[in-house]
Amino acid sequence: MSVPLPSSFRSRTIDADGVAIHTVIGGGGPPVLLLHGYPQTHLIWHEVAPALASRHTVVLPDLRGYGDSAKPEPVTDGLYSKQAMARDQIRVMRELGFDRFAVVGHDRGARVGHRMALDHPDAIEALAVLDIVPTRHAFAHADAAFGLGYYHWFFLAANNGIPERLIGHDPEFWIRSRMTARHSGGAAYDEAAVREYVRCFSDPAAIAASCADYRAAAGIDLEHDEADAAAGRRVRCPLLALWGEHSFVGRTYDVLKVWREYAEHVSGTALPSDHYLPEEAPALVIRELEKFLPR
Repeated sequence: MSVPLPSSFRSRTIDADGVAIHTVIGGGGPPVLLLHGYPQTHLIWHEVAPALASRHTVVLPDLRGYGDSAKPEPVTDGLYSKQAMARDQIRVMRELGFDRFAVVGHDRGARVGHRMALDHPDAIEALAVLDIVPTRHAFAHADAAFGLGYYHWFFLAANNGIPERLIGHDPEFWIRSRMTARHSGGAAYDEAAVREYVRCFSDPAAIAASCADYRAAAGIDLEHDEADAAAGRRVRCPLLALWGEHSFVGRTYDVLKVWREYAEHVSGTALPSDHYLPEEAPALVIRELEKFLPR
């Protein structure tokens, strides 16, 4: 099956300390790492990556547990912590010869990018986060509206195999329903990309891994975030926040004010979309990233 990326982009699998990370690379110039969110793969960047590749070396991995990357059995909470996922990506970039680079993350990938900037500040030149506020802030301010708007955070974190069994009964329905519920009339999803999301997510190991990802967010990730807050650690590199004006994030938070509590140099803006900005408003995402990314 063809995928919507130019043939000039090349794929390879990189060993990140025993975890095989499927990675696609294209372009040339200053490196930028693009991290996808839930329930996508690297293909969420299929419109954005080719445009950035005219001036940047673009690296598009599948996060551990997602896409065609390895899916370690989640026998401990730490296996899907954002610290572990961040270490994967540092190792990927070092294997490619990049000790310092920019990171752009959407959704779960933005949370990994946030952790990378805290744990590996010397490696991260700039960080762009798409349609999130920090996990710690989201949980600390959760209310009924959050529970209804982000019910999947709690559903996916449930124990006793509940989400794995229910999603596994019809993963395609779950993927398509999640995505169509968070779209507000921008560009349509690319059907080839959606079919790839469904293919990858239909693996029971991917479902289990993604649930472990959300369990980590509600557990060990919060412990790490609280430790950083207590120590006064903040993101030091420039941070760009982009969010959908129709998304839950855009309707609920003063996004820049929130991020200024966690980072020292914050800029950003809302875009006319819902949650999946790289697919619904790719031209605007490209415009903002081209202005922000180091050259």
